[in-house]
Amino acid sequence: MAKLGRPAMSDEMKADLWRRWRAGESISVISRQIGKPPGSVFTVLKHHGGIAPAPRKARAGSLTLGEREEISRGLSAGPSYRAIAGLLGRAVSTISREVGNNGGRDVYRAIAAQERALDRARRPKQCLLAARPALRQTVLTLLCEEWSPEQIVGHLRRHHGNDPATEISHETIYRSVYTTRWKVIPREVCKRLRTGRPIRKNKRHTVKGQWRSQITDARPIEERPQAAEDRSEPGHLEGDLVIGSNNSQVATLVDRKTRFLTVVKLASRHTNVVVPALAGTYTRMDSRLRGTLTWDRGMELAAHKRLSTDAGVDVFFAAPRSPWQRGTNENTNKLLRQYLPKGTNLSPFSQGDLDAIAAKLNNRPRKCLGFRTPAESVALTG
Repeated sequence: MAKLGRPAMSDEMKADLWRRWRAGESISVISRQIGKPPGSVFTVLKHHGGIAPAPRKARAGSLTLGEREEISRGLSAGPSYRAIAGLLGRAVSTISREVGNNGGRDVYRAIAAQERALDRARRPKQCLLAARPALRQTVLTLLCEEWSPEQIVGHLRRHHGNDPATEISHETIYRSVYTTRWKVIPREVCKRLRTGRPIRKNKRHTVKGQWRSQITDARPIEERPQAAEDRSEPGHLEGDLVIGSNNSQVATLVDRKTRFLTVVKLASRHTNVVVPALAGTYTRMDSRLRGTLTWDRGMELAAHKRLSTDAGVDVFFAAPRSPWQRGTNENTNKLLRQYLPKGTNLSPFSQGDLDAIAAKLNNRPRKCLGFRTPAESVALTG
C-alpha cells in the first residue's frame, strides 16, 4: 500500500522485516533480503524498540480501501453523496462523514483516507508505567541501580506480592525502556542495562552462521604463507582500525616478526579512502616489510583487490569475530592507546604526529624481542 509523505517501506515489506527479525536474522541480512539500507531497517525497528507491533486491523463494518476508491471515483465523476451511498449500499451519512473527515470533495484521496482510518483505529492506550507514576518511579530508581527488569519484577513480587499496584511483567518494563518515543523511561537508561542495546532482541536472535560481510573473494587466513605463521621472516603485517571519537580513526600496520608499527592517518573509514591511504603507505615503507597483510572482516578493506594491485601486497582476512588470529596487531593497538586513549578525537593528529608516536613504540625495548626494539629488529634482518 502506498504511504503518506515521503515514500518508504510498504506494509508488506515491514511485515517481512518483522517476520525476519522475530526469526533471529540480523539487520544486515534483513537489509539485503528486503532491498533496503541497514539504516532504514534499524529506523523501523527502533521506532518500536525492536518489539514487533500488533498488526493494524480495521473495525468490522468500516469502509474498505476498495469502497474508498469507489467514493473517490464517484466524487470525480460528480454524483451526489446519495448516489455514491446507493452504489455502495451505505448510509448517506457514512459517505458524507468520510469525505468531510478527509478534506472534502476537492481533495479526497482513497489511499490517504485509508491510512488515516488505520491510524485512528489504533487508539493507543497509555502504557502501564505511564498510568502508574509511583510504580514508574520505583522501576526507574532500580533501573538506575543497574538492576535488570527481571530482578525488579522478582523483587516486587517478593516484597509487594499482595499489592495490585505493583503488578508488572519484565517484558512490560523492557517495552517501556526500549520504546523511547513513549518518553516513560529516559533514553539514557537503556545504557544502564547489561547489554547496553538500543533495541530489544529475542532469544532466537543470533548472527552465528550469517553472512555479514560483503567482502568478495576474500582469501582466508589459512592461505597465508607458513613464514607468516611461524614469524620466520619479516614482511607479514597485520592491520586494523583504531577508532576515536567524532567518527575519527587511524589504521595500524604491525609486522608479525619485528613488531614494527606504522600508523596511517585516515579521513574516513570508507574503503575508497582507506585502501588508497594504505597503498600510499606501502610505497613508502621499508621494502623488507612489504609482503602480506592480514586484516579483520571490516568493510573498510572491501576494495582489497585494488590494494593488492596498487601496492603489490597479498591480502588475507581473519575469520569473523576472531581477533586472536591477529594477536600481534591487537596487542600493539593496546600499547598505542597509551598515546591515543579511547574517546580521543583522532582528527587533529597529523601524519607527522602519528609517525612520532609510532617511533616511540618502535624504539621501545620489547620483551618478546629479547629486549631489542622493533627498529633494531628490522635493521638486523637481511
